[in-house]
Amino acid sequence: MTNTDTADPVGTAAQVVALATAGSQLVRITVNTDEAAKAVAEIVTRVADAGVVVPIIGDFHYNGHLLLVRHPACAAALAKYRINPGNVGAKRRDENFRTIVKVAVEHAKPVRIGVNWGSLDQDLLTSMMDENASRSEPLDAKDVYMEAMIESALRSAALAEETGLRHDQIVISAKISQVQDLLDCYRRLASRCDYPLHLGLTEAGLGMKGTVATTAALSLILAEGIGDTIRVSLTPRPGGDRTEEVYIAQQVLQSLGLRSFAPQVSACPGCGRTTSTFFQKMAEDIQEYLRTQMPIWRDQYPGVEEMKVAVMGCIVNGPGESKHADIGISLPGTFEEPKAPVYVDGKLRVTLKGDAIVPEFLGLLNDYVVKRYSAVR
Repeated sequence: MTNTDTADPVGTAAQVVALATAGSQLVRITVNTDEAAKAVAEIVTRVADAGVVVPIIGDFHYNGHLLLVRHPACAAALAKYRINPGNVGAKRRDENFRTIVKVAVEHAKPVRIGVNWGSLDQDLLTSMMDENASRSEPLDAKDVYMEAMIESALRSAALAEETGLRHDQIVISAKISQVQDLLDCYRRLASRCDYPLHLGLTEAGLGMKGTVATTAALSLILAEGIGDTIRVSLTPRPGGDRTEEVYIAQQVLQSLGLRSFAPQVSACPGCGRTTSTFFQKMAEDIQEYLRTQMPIWRDQYPGVEEMKVAVMGCIVNGPGESKHADIGISLPGTFEEPKAPVYVDGKLRVTLKGDAIVPEFLGLLNDYVVKRYSAVR
């Protein structure tokens, strides 16, 4: 999801392009004001003019029923609408929800019904809490909260279908910020519906905490076969790169063997045998090189995203790990002979020496990509 002001079509389109170029296959933008809604069509056009093809989704809260009706060009330009049933209006909630769905039906757009425990339908929650309190054996309050989230999503989906949206045009999410709660909620949801489920640990947080918590949550639930789309929600550093979310999401999927996005680099952690930092820097340089090449390679060399590269730091596991990779290099450890054997498809190809090891290995890597993946066409 972009974090630009959508009313700025130039800045927002640029971030959409950056996210899509990084590999995001869906990009969501906030549509919260008339100015933002007016800018949507221009944003979509700018992205297309940049040669980027990616669905752009509108995120609506509180006034989506007004904006989509007032700005038909916005409604037509977006690929999908996200509605949070907890904040489409308290007094006229169902009416406002239906208005958005009717616009979606008119423009043949799918809808994600996105429940969030930070903005849950309070009337529904209060009703369910009162009902629970009257039981002879009340459930735990958290259990009722979880059921309220699921009920909100499923009731809203039923209302959307009643209003004319097809069953296969509905996606559901029920986002929570605690890992175990997310697992519990999505397991229950998956057992009670067949709608596609959008996964995400909402408000995951900053840096390592956000990355680890998100990875834990997504990995566990995806490994159970639950989930159809995912989003990583990190609090960015001031001026931070929004594409970090994309790379984490891709790595989760690729590590689980569900999707492949870019060649993977195996590198040893280092020990007393690798007192030089050369192999660490080389591994980092190669990882960055592969990432920058992927927008080009993705189209020219289909299948290259499944390539495995090894950059190892000493003789203990270096040759063996390099043989397991498609192409790998075993750098000399401390006190080892200053040479670096390169293995291609499990066989020793060449031994590199001297100060030009990195560019020479990158040359071999490029040759390997061209020879192996051009033949896939």
